[in-house]
Amino acid sequence: MDSKAEKYRNVHQELIDGCMNGDQKAQFQIYKLYYRSMYNTSLRIVNDAMEAEDIMQEAFLSAFEKISTYRGEVSFGAWLRRIVVNRALDHLKKRKMVFEPVEEVIGLTEEQGPWEPAGLENTEEQLERIRKAISGLPDGYRVILSLYLLEGYDHEEISEIMGISGSTSRSQYARARKKLLELLKN
Repeated sequence: MDSKAEKYRNVHQELIDGCMNGDQKAQFQIYKLYYRSMYNTSLRIVNDAMEAEDIMQEAFLSAFEKISTYRGEVSFGAWLRRIVVNRALDHLKKRKMVFEPVEEVIGLTEEQGPWEPAGLENTEEQLERIRKAISGLPDGYRVILSLYLLEGYDHEEISEIMGISGSTSRSQYARARKKLLELLKN
């Protein structure tokens, strides 16, 4: 069987089917299942709680309106996340997100190894420091870092989503990582 023809079997397929039939209770259940992760995705990109909430709400409305386009080739969560990411990026484009010029970043590579500073403990306080440091990054850096490190997209997917080259994505990620380390050391 061709992998494109295979359908992803979702745990919540009955709810998805209900949404496709316009069932508002199913839509509410899907919303309850996914709203927190979609909000967090949006927040990591736009870095503003009110804007993230608006984007998430718009993304859910859009998803429910276009649910007939969901073909089941990926998980429903991945499909929904892509809508949220695209909405958040469209919002940032309106704010004129700026990327650094593409140049070689000497000494920084994706394969460099762990990016965490030495001795960073996994405590709630340290996690909050990391969250604040990430939110303090410039938009271009924060978006690439979030998409790559937190959302799990590879650089080719990021380049496609953002309309930039793979080398720009890699460069921005390397610079974001370096800047994050500097912020965490201070």
